[in-house]
Amino acid sequence: MKVSSTLLNIFVTAFLSVSCFALPSVAEETKLDGLYAELAQPDLEDWEKVERQIWREWSRSGSASMDLLLRRGRNAMEKGDFAKAIEHLTALTDHAPDFAEGWNARATAFFNAEEFGLSIADIQRTLALNPRHFAALQGLGRILEELEREEDALAAYKAAAAIHPHREGLKEAIERLEKTVSGQDV
Repeated sequence: MKVSSTLLNIFVTAFLSVSCFALPSVAEETKLDGLYAELAQPDLEDWEKVERQIWREWSRSGSASMDLLLRRGRNAMEKGDFAKAIEHLTALTDHAPDFAEGWNARATAFFNAEEFGLSIADIQRTLALNPRHFAALQGLGRILEELEREEDALAAYKAAAAIHPHREGLKEAIERLEKTVSGQDV
């Protein structure tokens, strides 16, 4: 069977456009490694700047179309339109299944829509793709705490704090749950 060169070119272009955002490059991973190391320093004063840099890296899919879907999903969430956010972010996860931030954003939308099971499933996918996603770990802790699974929530919060000890609300959540888990009054 002979394949036309036009058809072959279309296939190769489609394959490259999909695979170009599947895995981060070595340079991107090296940059993130440095940012994570910097963020983990307990005495870091300008941690917000480092956190923003990490979010910027996480938000780059490698495809302008996928980045647009992420922005549209986030914008819909900011407006409180969680159904529209889920729609955009589902399109994103369908077309870029190896893009961790797409799953994390949809997990956030599901959480806001009080779809905790769906949110947990997307958090699991996020963490499979990016085990150092401190926001996903913190979100998991929050859901587990809502579900009264305090020990599991504490473990998730501690995992997030090991990556990002400066993250807002983590220290308080850990202290609160350590008291609850140990049987002390809150």
